[in-house]
Amino acid sequence: QVQLVESGGGLVQAGGSLRLSCAASGRTFSSYAMGWFRQAPGKEREFVAAISGSANNRDYADSDSMKGRFTISRDNAKNTVYLQMNSLRPEDTAVYYCAAKQAGSFRLPGSYDYWGQGTQVTVSS
Repeated sequence: QVQLVESGGGLVQAGGSLRLSCAASGRTFSSYAMGWFRQAPGKEREFVAAISGSANNRDYADSDSMKGRFTISRDNAKNTVYLQMNSLRPEDTAVYYCAAKQAGSFRLPGSYDYWGQGTQVTVSS
């Protein structure tokens, strides 16, 4: 069993930055690939980024709206995964979720075994 707790969300002006954190319980954190997803009101959950257990592989959403602005990283010694978000835009407003998986696609929500409760990110114009 893995428990995930996100933090770092909040209200920020357009152009600003936030770093989200996701702390995981358990002693096998490095065996899990970790992903970040987001969900805006009235929209489906959307893949943002993922990172393998060893951090050797990373994947980012193809969306032009996110490219080059978000960076995923992890610290296995701290059981934590991060999402650095720069040049934030109002359309980045959403609840951001982290998730953990041991197998399957980085990009499919159904591949993930465990989810956090989410953290709200609101970007004002």
